[in-house]
Parts: sequence; structure tokens; C-alpha cells
Amino acid sequence: MYINSKEDVAYHTERLIAIEPRFEPAFRVTGVPPLRRRRDGFEALFDAIVSQQVSVASANAIWGRLKTAKLTGPRKVRWASDENLRACGLSRQKIRYARALAEAGIDFKALRNASSDEVVKTLTEVPGIGAWTAEIYAMFSLGHADVFAPRDLALQESARMLFDLPERPKERAFREMAQEWAPHRAVAARLLWDYYRVAKQREGIK
Repeated sequence: MYINSKEDVAYHTERLIAIEPRFEPAFRVTGVPPLRRRRDGFEALFDAIVSQQVSVASANAIWGRLKTAKLTGPRKVRWASDENLRACGLSRQKIRYARALAEAGIDFKALRNASSDEVVKTLTEVPGIGAWTAEIYAMFSLGHADVFAPRDLALQESARMLFDLPERPKERAFREMAQEWAPHRAVAARLLWDYYRVAKQREGIK
């Protein structure tokens, strides 16, 4: 199942609440979560690598310089010198990751029809792409309806608040918890992210 429209989000939200009523309070606060679909392909993953461990403003600035230099495609990355990539703001490690992605030869069209597990397995074979990045790619770039990101700290904290847990659920326990929300786990993640944002704004944390 895929999430390709606002109507799909609304459908999965309704079904999720039917099987897990504890999401109802979050829904009352946030409403139907946004679609949040993104492009797929090399640039989407390269952008994710650029964004790792830097602020949103810094990531946007680096990506802007890469686009201006026309260094966002796999062939251009392979042909570019380290100096050119470094001038755009990439660290030595991220240059290595970018080149690894460019050399990986991923069949992005084939990934559109692959399962979430296959997507994660394929992408995490590339240095610099972890499970979280692969799961987010499956969720938002490919529109998978039943994928989750249990390593995400915001999701863990949101679940702690919403379900009144004594502490943030650890990755393994959180993954097991989320299995009960199948096949609507991508909307569960959307609701939890939105609930986290609203809750933190109420606390005065942006």
C-alpha cells in the first residue's frame, strides 16, 4: 500500500485510530497529518547525507552551493574534485559518502516497486546511509504506507508523552509496539511527529 494523496493519509489515519484508539487524542490536537511526499532518486539521498549532523540552515546553504555548482547528480559527483565539493561545504567524510552513493549504481526506478525491507537493505549497503535515512526515504520519497522509524528520537519522545510511558521506548521495544499499528505505520509516524511538534510548542520549545 502507498500513500500518494491527502485522501490516502486520511484513510490510513482513520484505520489507525480504529485499531489503536490511543492515537485519538493526538488526532484531536493535530488533525489529519500532511502528506509530506518528497522526490525520490539520487538527489533525495544526497540531500539527506548533506543534512546529517548539521543545522537546517547549514544544510540548505550547502545544498544551495552544490546546486549552483551543478554538483547534485551522480556523474557530476564522480567527476568533481574533492576541492570542488569541499568548497561547497562538504566535509571529508561526506565527500566519501557522496562518492559512495554516486558509485553504488542504485536502480531507483526498481526501488519504487520494492518492499520496505528491500529498500532499507539496498540503501543501507551504501556508506553514510543508515536505517533511519532508508526508512524515511521509503516513507516520504516512495510513499510506503507501512514503514516506521523506531530510532527517531522525536517519535520516541512523542510516544512517551502520548501513551504516558515512564520513559522513551528503546528501538527494539518501539519497533515491536509499532507492529500492532500495521499496515498504517507511516501515518502513525506522521501523527507522532505532529503531536511532538505541538506538545513542544506548548512547552515553549521550538
